[in-house]
Amino acid sequence: MSCFQTISDYGLRSLGYGERLLPKADITLCEQFVLIGSGMIWNIYFAFFALLFGFFFAITLALGKNSNFKLFNLPSRAFIFLFRGSPLFIQFFFAYDLFVILPKLGVDLELVFITITVETRWLTKAWLGALIVLFFNTSAYAAEIFYGALRAVPSKDTEAADSYGFSYSKKFKRIIWPTMLRLAWPSYTNEAIFLFHATTLVFFTGFPAWKQKGDAIYYASYFAEKTFNPFIPYPIVGFYFILLTLMIIGIFGFINKNLNKHLSQKDQKRLKIRLNFIR
Repeated sequence: MSCFQTISDYGLRSLGYGERLLPKADITLCEQFVLIGSGMIWNIYFAFFALLFGFFFAITLALGKNSNFKLFNLPSRAFIFLFRGSPLFIQFFFAYDLFVILPKLGVDLELVFITITVETRWLTKAWLGALIVLFFNTSAYAAEIFYGALRAVPSKDTEAADSYGFSYSKKFKRIIWPTMLRLAWPSYTNEAIFLFHATTLVFFTGFPAWKQKGDAIYYASYFAEKTFNPFIPYPIVGFYFILLTLMIIGIFGFINKNLNKHLSQKDQKRLKIRLNFIR
């Protein structure tokens, strides 16, 4: 079988398209690259949607924590503390056990005139249940980043806005929001990278792959078991993650450059993205 035929057969297998049976004998290097690359689609899916929804929820949590109203402040602080204070791996197992308890046929919500049944059976699948855990986790970490940036907004800028008679909404839109993003973005870039790497934990949790549509670690583990050689599939996973991490750095670096384009070259260097190797 040529490598092009392998790509055609297994390139989208993680999504349910192409050859159904996995290779069991005479496994080639091309098959390992293609199938592990196919599994990376799910890792990208987890990271993309967790970051997308987590960004807006994190902003909400940061504003809530910065609020003087206890109704917003206390729940925000509790949520951030809970998900930053517990290991992500434990959060996966706790969430799975919680989702399993829910009725598989759904939960009935009694409204005024109608009853709505909310589907719960998909919560025990990796594509939704694991995504929810990653979403909560990154929201908590990102919220603390944005909260720190919110507190670091120069008071002279907000005082100048007050002297010009800006309303709070106008002051937030013109002063607080862009300054907060500019200050938080280098640290948020690191959070995005850590979250992307954390998607590898999904395979080791209780959330099962739906119809063998697994992620990169799922296929790497399969090849390591079949070939009795883990030193080929797992480095392939590392190669894909390094490649995509460089893409994340490039995309977030471009955004960071645009956020700071009004600053001098000297000030831009001070806000340059620097990678952290521990969270």
